[in-house]
Amino acid sequence: MAYRRRIIDDTLDELLPHLAAIALEGAKGVGKTATATRRAATVLSLNNPNEHAALAGNLDLVTQVPPPVLIDEWQLEPSVWDRVRRAVDDDPTGGRFLLAGSAGAAPGVRIHSGAGRIVSLAMRPMAFSERGVGHPAVSLGALLKGESHEIGGTSDIDVPTYADEILRSGFPGIRDLPERARQLQLDSYVARIVERELPENGISVRRPGALRAWLAAYAAATATNAAYSTILDAATPGEGDKPARQTTAAYREHLQRIFVLDPLEAWIPTFAPLKRLTYTPKHHLVDPAIAARLVGIDKAGLLRGEGNRISAVTGTWLGALFESLVTQSLRVYASAATARVGHLRTKNGDHEIDAIVEGENRSCIAIEAKLSNTVDDHDVKHLNWLHQQIGDRLVDRIVVYTGRFAYRRPDGVAAVPLALLGP
Repeated sequence: MAYRRRIIDDTLDELLPHLAAIALEGAKGVGKTATATRRAATVLSLNNPNEHAALAGNLDLVTQVPPPVLIDEWQLEPSVWDRVRRAVDDDPTGGRFLLAGSAGAAPGVRIHSGAGRIVSLAMRPMAFSERGVGHPAVSLGALLKGESHEIGGTSDIDVPTYADEILRSGFPGIRDLPERARQLQLDSYVARIVERELPENGISVRRPGALRAWLAAYAAATATNAAYSTILDAATPGEGDKPARQTTAAYREHLQRIFVLDPLEAWIPTFAPLKRLTYTPKHHLVDPAIAARLVGIDKAGLLRGEGNRISAVTGTWLGALFESLVTQSLRVYASAATARVGHLRTKNGDHEIDAIVEGENRSCIAIEAKLSNTVDDHDVKHLNWLHQQIGDRLVDRIVVYTGRFAYRRPDGVAAVPLALLGP
């Protein structure tokens, strides 16, 4: 399969010549190994028992082979992290090490901070613009810098195609498979999490069925900030013998540590007159295709509005998955612009904004995701409210929707089809 260039490739091209060690972090299957291998003179894969044994027996091997050295799945031998850190202390020449990991260090395993030596970059499944489906005409990075206020472009992507893209996933090795094979691969991905990934990372799963049920309930809470007690109740309807709260808290901690859960944290502005904001995250899995598979709704069901959601929220299940797809893409684009993404919700629920992208200079873009081919005044009211609150710090307001045209409304809000939005 031919390599499809990713947005993070530009970041690596910029940074690797100047930084001695870069760690690519993300869930299995997002493409870390393929991306890193293209830059490596030597690959040490700790998934390979022979290479793992060789490196475990001689950590100095990382400095004895030709650089750049890719150490794949480094967390399987955590001491290699500290050895790389020391090697960078001894020689900070750029372009020496790439570390790829699909989990953080296991509980009880201590590693020294790589701060100042190892720079970590998050890698997620393919954003919409990376999939070769649309042709981006609107740059999030340019808007964040205030460089472009002209909005234009036309997209032929319709709601059924967006549904296809949700179900195909952003995993490079899965998305181009035939439908049945893709479904089996997604099922296998979930099974591997429960049966292999967590145990390999030091977590004993005593009740695999309970974990699967909890994952399905979490998936049904996609794009909401439903209470974890609500998710647990949905996972165990009518059961008196529910998993203990600390058990489900452990699920969350370790599923997030292996990057399967990817919650969107609340945006809490500094030096801004906003009060009574919630601190609870919005729930997202690493890829909305996994959420769709866990809930068990196919394309026809999505388009018919099927699929139960957790908590008292409006909108359809397809709408929640579309918002998750938008969020996934925004995070990739924001990372390229050295920006962060959060969501905003007031404690009384009067105001809610799906995503706030905040750049290094504290400039922000507020974004709503809408599964509709039109944008009306109701869709922009929270965006305009935030503009009234923080003024010029909010450099743009966008509704990402499923219509054909990118344009700017008379009130200044941009309407942009997801297919036309890029980094």
